[in-house]
Amino acid sequence: MDLNKVFKNNDQWIKEKLALDPNFFSDLGKGQSPELLFIGCSDSRVSAEELMGLGPGDVFVHRNIANMVISIDLNAMSVVNYAVNFLKVNHVIVCGHYECGGVKAAMQSADLGILNPWLRNIRDVYRIHKNELNSISDEDKKYERLVELNVKEQCVNLIKTAAVQKAYRDRGLQVHGWVFDVHTGKLIDLKIDFEKYLKDIMEIYHLD
Repeated sequence: MDLNKVFKNNDQWIKEKLALDPNFFSDLGKGQSPELLFIGCSDSRVSAEELMGLGPGDVFVHRNIANMVISIDLNAMSVVNYAVNFLKVNHVIVCGHYECGGVKAAMQSADLGILNPWLRNIRDVYRIHKNELNSISDEDKKYERLVELNVKEQCVNLIKTAAVQKAYRDRGLQVHGWVFDVHTGKLIDLKIDFEKYLKDIMEIYHLD
């Protein structure tokens, strides 16, 4: 890729934005108040704002390999706390996608070096749901189901956090689990039952 093209594209983007709204960048510089926190995969095919039809200032975004929410990942936890406690987002979305390389790698018995401890968290998802997953004979379907289950477990990990629990109690924050189908472009709502998951885990994970 010729990186000079990137800067030319940027110039064209600026012109297009100013043509639609002469105050676009001055307004953008006044701050942000997004309603959504989007936790997605780093995969180059998944563009958070574009696939939702949103633009700059609408979404606070965190991305990592396989859209993980890990309690000892200070990067992810800092994003969650900042978005929930300071930006006051109303919705937190974990969005996975089919054909996820991280999830596929976690299904394989291979030493992947520095990726091993990260992928172990996805293997833990497989362990929790192994009876369901092992009953699926079609490997592609099993892979897609693990993508979905991984999203659900990351939503549970969010619900375990103090920031999310307090924001739910104080202002009705909601957690959502979605999957992006790279084959069709469709966003699929897994319909996470936030209140049910919260009730199920509160005995152990409740934080005042």
